[in-house]
Amino acid sequence: MQPNPDDILTAKAVRERCGLVFAAAERGETPHFRLHLDRLDDAARLVADITRRRYPNLTVPPHSRWRHFAAGGVDRAALIAPGIVGGADRAEAARSRIDLAIVSVLLDAGAGAEWRYREAETGRVFARSEGLGVASFRAMQAGLFSSDPAQPWRADAAALAALTPAALAEAMQHRDGNALAGFLGRVDLLRRLGEVARDNPAVFGRPARLGNLYEHWSQQRHGLAAPDILRTLLVALGPIWPGRPLGDCGRHCAVPGDGLVPFHKLSQWLAYSLVEPLRDAGIGVADLDGLTGLAEYRNGGLFFDLGVVEPSDPSLTRRTLDPQDEAVVEWRALTVILLDRLAERVRLFLGKSAAEFPLACVLEGGSWEAARQIAFSRRPDGSPPLTVASDGTLF
Repeated sequence: MQPNPDDILTAKAVRERCGLVFAAAERGETPHFRLHLDRLDDAARLVADITRRRYPNLTVPPHSRWRHFAAGGVDRAALIAPGIVGGADRAEAARSRIDLAIVSVLLDAGAGAEWRYREAETGRVFARSEGLGVASFRAMQAGLFSSDPAQPWRADAAALAALTPAALAEAMQHRDGNALAGFLGRVDLLRRLGEVARDNPAVFGRPARLGNLYEHWSQQRHGLAAPDILRTLLVALGPIWPGRPLGDCGRHCAVPGDGLVPFHKLSQWLAYSLVEPLRDAGIGVADLDGLTGLAEYRNGGLFFDLGVVEPSDPSLTRRTLDPQDEAVVEWRALTVILLDRLAERVRLFLGKSAAEFPLACVLEGGSWEAARQIAFSRRPDGSPPLTVASDGTLF
């Protein structure tokens, strides 16, 4: 029997099914990791301390791609479509920002430890997520994703579907000696994105453009919640994922029936990153905590490096793992639920309520930065504690 997409393509399903794996781990019944929840308070104190240092007034923006567009203290977002952003055409500004967020997030599936991006405009060199964010921003500024040279700040179906490896390689500075992990997978993903948008005019309009999602969401009569954004993305963009009709899912023995454990990391990262463009355009977005924490190597690395999760087999750290390996699925599932538990403790240490300090602020404040600092203190290149092969389309 095929799994029902309605049971998988939601943030609620992520939390519920990861919760089944977590409950099994609490009982000591998972095959790959042991939990040490007595160490979670130490992790929360570290995250709270880093949050206070980075944001002394505790006014923390939500975790999203927009933080990376400001890497190195440069306000690149102010460059988007000059004369539109901040001008009279708020809808067009929203479309351009949605265009940018979608393309940039879908390119953000792990860069690898060796890749670097040198920004010509500032001379700065960036790596990993910041590098991917800055590189994709400058690629859009140059009109790579637009079929109209007079309107570079667009990502339309025609340009995406026709994207060539050479053009993306030049934009991302991918070459021998500076290889971007899973590069060809990223090219294929963006090309499929263009084809899917072209074939779905009800969501992406005609001519098709990613930013036309603005019209789709602005017409919601009963308000818009963050899980609704995610559901739209999962359904509308589902066909772009190669061989994964249900998106970012794995299987684990602790889940009865079909065994599926959804994560939807990139799609949730995208949902978080669309909140600000929508809110700035006057579309309120509720229930941000309806999304989950992101099951990726930084957040997962935080709990691994601090000993909250411990591999049952120490050799796990010396192998290259497939993303669908059950050990990776287990690590990611534990990460999702541990982020919820961590958020509760961080709020206690900061004296904040869930309404004042949603999970997105814990991530930004935060867990991601704490994980990165620990990774660099343990491994010179800041790599994750587990090596997971990347095809450029997952996490």
